[in-house]
Amino acid sequence: MDYKDLETDFLKNFDDNNGHERVRRFECKETGLIAFIAVHNTNLGPALGGCRMFPYETENDAIKDVLRLSRGMTYKNALAGLPLGGGKSVIIGNPHQQKTEALIKAMGRAVDTLNGSYITAEDSGTNVKDMMLMSEETDYVMGRKVENSDLGGDPSPYTAFGVFSGLKATCAAKFGSDDLSGKTVAVQGLGAVGYDLCRRLDAEGAKLIVTDIQQASLDRAVSEFKDVIVVEPDAIFDADADIFAPCAMGAAINAGTLPRLKASVIAGAANNQLATPAEEKGLEDKGILYAPDYAINAGGVIAVCYEYLHLSGSNPLGHELTMENMKSHIRGIADTLARIFEISENRGISTARAADELAERIFMGSEQARATA
Repeated sequence: MDYKDLETDFLKNFDDNNGHERVRRFECKETGLIAFIAVHNTNLGPALGGCRMFPYETENDAIKDVLRLSRGMTYKNALAGLPLGGGKSVIIGNPHQQKTEALIKAMGRAVDTLNGSYITAEDSGTNVKDMMLMSEETDYVMGRKVENSDLGGDPSPYTAFGVFSGLKATCAAKFGSDDLSGKTVAVQGLGAVGYDLCRRLDAEGAKLIVTDIQQASLDRAVSEFKDVIVVEPDAIFDADADIFAPCAMGAAINAGTLPRLKASVIAGAANNQLATPAEEKGLEDKGILYAPDYAINAGGVIAVCYEYLHLSGSNPLGHELTMENMKSHIRGIADTLARIFEISENRGISTARAADELAERIFMGSEQARATA
């Protein structure tokens, strides 16, 4: 396993470099692993963030993504009231074609080189099985099955639970009611989180417009949900919907797609939903209420944090590490969003800016009270 820390002068070439503490490149010629781990900030605790596997075209694309995602985890963990900093890891490769047990174990050894300053878990392109394999090489991996506890395992259902709670809170702020019956929701992406979110929306009587690149996921949705329309991936931006829920890759809302949106609310699970800060002003101009991505999609990392604290024997949260308390913590996402919307309205700033400022006050140490605890 070869690895090296990327130099500050090199990282200055990336717009998404924002005071990162460490960015490390890994290569294992025996397994084909090329990966990056970024630790953004550890003021609140060790950096926690998932491991993504994606067929990036270039290493610079992978570096850009890991910088952006790790920074987002710092803000997400702070807003979620967790004693954790922010980090992320990415593996270059197609998870459906290039993932092997040897490669995943090599990634576990890569994580171990940071001696606990970074803790990994599932993300796009990885799963519980991968985490179990990594755990053979390092203790610094979560999202795996935990003996004698109902904590641990796949965090995606908890991400969906948090997004659903946050979506209802956003609708209450925009429409005056969190009743989703009869509301139309355009869901972009039917992965583990997007599909689970659709289940919850369907149970509430919402109408669904969905898209995905996997036909099997679309066929399953048509067979399971009561009121669902399938559209081509690009057509989701033109959907006549009340709510747009981005649940795929980042930058879905950009200069080309924003003018096409008909929704009054954006509330979804994807990370980095806005391509640039310019979209914040565009959303305001269109009267769209945006639930900041890292605020609404924190359910999964909350679940992973409870698993981590359970296994580490440390518990600074002030309440028992039970499933019910974890779910209550996740439901607190709705309260965090209400606070963000209030700050946005009172100060005349975007909801994205309000979320950033609130998170920064927490992880930079000027605000001791946790946002959702």
